[in-house]
Amino acid sequence: MASDLASKTCVPCRGGVPPLSMDVASRLMEQLDGWSFEQGHLAKSYAFADFAAALEFVNRIGAISEQQGHHPDIYMTWGKVSVEIWTHKIDGLTESDFILAAKFDEIPVPDQSRTAASQSDDADGDEADDASGAYNDADGDDDFDATDDDFDDAER
Repeated sequence: MASDLASKTCVPCRGGVPPLSMDVASRLMEQLDGWSFEQGHLAKSYAFADFAAALEFVNRIGAISEQQGHHPDIYMTWGKVSVEIWTHKIDGLTESDFILAAKFDEIPVPDQSRTAASQSDDADGDEADDASGAYNDADGDDDFDATDDDFDDAER
């Protein structure tokens, strides 16, 4: 779905402006493909055939986000990417959020119905599972090798 929004440029929010009304946000939403409202944010999930395809998509939306100076929350796991967009300074939606979503809509992605169906064969989406269903980590056993040093709360 082509959108006039995608041809616009995100405008930095300086704060102090009200979020869009639901009426305006709903009209803008009509120009997007597959996005939903979740807790005052725009949200969309994408399914991919494998990790590499999901990572490539994340890199593409990351480049667009950096170019626009507007940065969404991006969640990636094996074969799946979820994106949440909102304007953090006002904890609500602005036109720039819809512009960014429309730009993401222009990125070619696999047919989501076919990809989602293929992932249903692998319920957890983790290709690391072997035929026995056991998880094998980097050293070949099935235990988690992280230590407390790997999780430093001061870095979060």
